Amino acid sequence: MTEPVPDQAVPGLELAGPADPAGWLTLPDVAERLDVSISKVHQMIRDRELLAVRRDGVRRIPADLVANQTVLKHLPGVLNLLTDNGYDDEAALRWLYEPDDTLPGATPAAALSGDQAREVKRRAQALGF
Repeated sequence: MTEPVPDQAVPGLELAGPADPAGWLTLPDVAERLDVSISKVHQMIRDRELLAVRRDGVRRIPADLVANQTVLKHLPGVLNLLTDNGYDDEAALRWLYEPDDTLPGATPAAALSGDQAREVKRRAQALGF
């Protein structure tokens, strides 16, 4: 029997993302919310349009990244910029949910759904310099 994959890749680091369990969606939940097939959700994750991480052994997506039956407009661009800068899924999630008092909503993830989405994208792009 194989060991389960841990939810946390780096010991000692706190798991990023919404603290409330209700703030997470399973992949079937996302498929239903977006009115697409589960295979389309998997494709969106592979294409960096969505970000999924394991929590309690199940791949989950933060609910606030999928708002109003659509993926946040600038999320794919930010995810691609973070990937290009060497961020894995956990690191990208940590960056998106790290408190930042200079952004409305206090985190890049919260700012993505508002007027500061382009600023979040600019900051993700600046990580490469």
